Amino acid sequence: MCQVFAGQDPARYASRTRRLRLNGQSTSIRLENAFWDILDQIAEADNVSTPAFISKLHSEVLETRGEPVNFTSLLRTACLIFVAQSEGTDHRDQSVGLAAE
Repeated sequence: MCQVFAGQDPARYASRTRRLRLNGQSTSIRLENAFWDILDQIAEADNVSTPAFISKLHSEVLETRGEPVNFTSLLRTACLIFVAQSEGTDHRDQSVGLAAE
């Protein structure tokens, strides 16, 4: 089983930094390429650019919960939710306060 994970292309887990604006502030976000690929898919599905999607998500989080402690982790878990929904499963854990959409 571990070979499935260990044998993956190193380019998938290599990190890349992208610069963008969140609520008018210039910032940079560093994520693994696999997560950037998924964020690009999410943005495309919403017919917006990836920076526009991330900025919108950040604004909605600020409105809902205040400043996130770790926004990059929030992005990673958003990717996991998207993948699970795309596969027709929903692995969001209600016990940690994630509301069903």
